[in-house]
Amino acid sequence: MAETESAASREFEMAPGPIERGEPARAPTVDVHPPRWYEKGSYTALSGLFHGLAKLYFRLEVRGREHLPPAPYVVSPVHRSNIDFILVSCIHSTRMRYMGKASIWKYPTLGRFFSMLGAFPVRRGTADRESLRTCMRIIENGESLVMFPEGTRREGPKVAELFDGPAFVAARTGAPIVPIGIGGSAQAMPLGAKFIKPHKIVLMVGEPIYPPAGDGTGRVKRRVVREMTEQLGVDLQALYDEARQRAE
Repeated sequence: MAETESAASREFEMAPGPIERGEPARAPTVDVHPPRWYEKGSYTALSGLFHGLAKLYFRLEVRGREHLPPAPYVVSPVHRSNIDFILVSCIHSTRMRYMGKASIWKYPTLGRFFSMLGAFPVRRGTADRESLRTCMRIIENGESLVMFPEGTRREGPKVAELFDGPAFVAARTGAPIVPIGIGGSAQAMPLGAKFIKPHKIVLMVGEPIYPPAGDGTGRVKRRVVREMTEQLGVDLQALYDEARQRAE
């Protein structure tokens, strides 16, 4: 018998990695609501400011915007640098939602600021089902979601083994996955770096990966999730290769 949603959700890992000291046992419950005017305005203003600065400092290029489908969708970039999350905001000005370490929300002011900009808490090192439900509510609420399928920052020219999170959320909600290759961010701010260098950066937006139509039961077959993850890996590698070449 084909494995369905319950099996996939057991394997689903939002943000793999060691559980950090001080992180709560579970990520806090997230209030998912349509973005308020000040949330949309803050996100648009800050992402626009960063985009302008990035074009000057990184000679930033964003290619393939014509591939973006109507929202909502799951944005799935490669991950080589701490600046990747804000670089992804340059693909368009509409607010997207991001995952953040749950420990950030220990500080109320900082947590509120990150929440206003679209971030929500995820506990590292566990398949946090509350975070999984949050991802699906965000998509169902009409906002796009950023999920790094490699899980954490990686090194090297090869895309690491992907986790099934983006594919599971896409298959469960019917939203497409948009793969993104990011070239040059590893040189601008590599692992362990404290400063950002002015290196050229290129974002390559790939064609969306659409989940197959459901069977009417609301369940997600593990085979479908795996096939989407495999396709995402192939597309990401091609986009990452091209982005790196253009950023040299």
